[in-house]
Amino acid sequence: MLPKIPVGRGLEAAVNFLVEHVSWLTRAFSALMESGLSAVEGALLALPAWLFIVLTALLTLFLTRRRGTAVLTLLGLGLILNMGLWKATVSTIALVLVSTLSAVSFGIPLGIGAAMSAPVRRTVMPVLDVMQTMPAFVYLIPAIPFFGLGKVAAVFSTVIFAMPPSIRLTCLGIRQVPPDLKECAEAFGSTRWQRLVKLELPLAAPTILAGVNQTVMLALSMVVIAAMIGAKGLGGEVWKAIQRLQMGAGFEAGIGIVIVAMILDRVLQHCGARTKNPKNT
Repeated sequence: MLPKIPVGRGLEAAVNFLVEHVSWLTRAFSALMESGLSAVEGALLALPAWLFIVLTALLTLFLTRRRGTAVLTLLGLGLILNMGLWKATVSTIALVLVSTLSAVSFGIPLGIGAAMSAPVRRTVMPVLDVMQTMPAFVYLIPAIPFFGLGKVAAVFSTVIFAMPPSIRLTCLGIRQVPPDLKECAEAFGSTRWQRLVKLELPLAAPTILAGVNQTVMLALSMVVIAAMIGAKGLGGEVWKAIQRLQMGAGFEAGIGIVIVAMILDRVLQHCGARTKNPKNT
């Protein structure tokens, strides 16, 4: 009988080595991320709830040009306020915003690099396969020794979980630009950078925005799981209701997550449609 390959033991040793030798970096990152999260959440909570709801509905109307979506935003956020989940919702929105911005900041450049370089693409794509098939709960395990319990660990695990769609769809969008357009740009003397900025990225924008949309949705889905390590927010309310077997409270928090997800999804979808068909806006 073949001896067991110590895969788990090796991974555990690698994580322990990193925790021991890179703790100064993770502490600095944790302090920076914690201050950023507190600033975003404090700024959102500084506005009265009714004013925040009205401004969000007006912003939704401006971005989508659809009254139905604006009314959905107004009624949905009003229902969240009525259920007494406003502070938890704002905490969730702040967590999703910071996680999404971090994931997109890493994901889009990696997607561009994968589209422009075959060696980078051959390296990145198998890693993305692993990231997308790994159970979400597994990402919580390394987050705890690096960052401890709390929102920073939740952001770290959420970024890792939500990043792959932005990388894949950025790469896909750029690679789907018709070759004849690229040849035309080269014939007019465009450099590689000019071709990327003025041709490929604008044409790939709808696909890239679809990747951002998927990143936001995955970040929201991870919020509930990350509540297990102290993320709080609406996910924390769901987790608390599970622990106490409070069915009504759990459904209320779940409805709040659904409302936030629907608003963000509608806005991002319409922004992507406007990017694809600017004449229709």
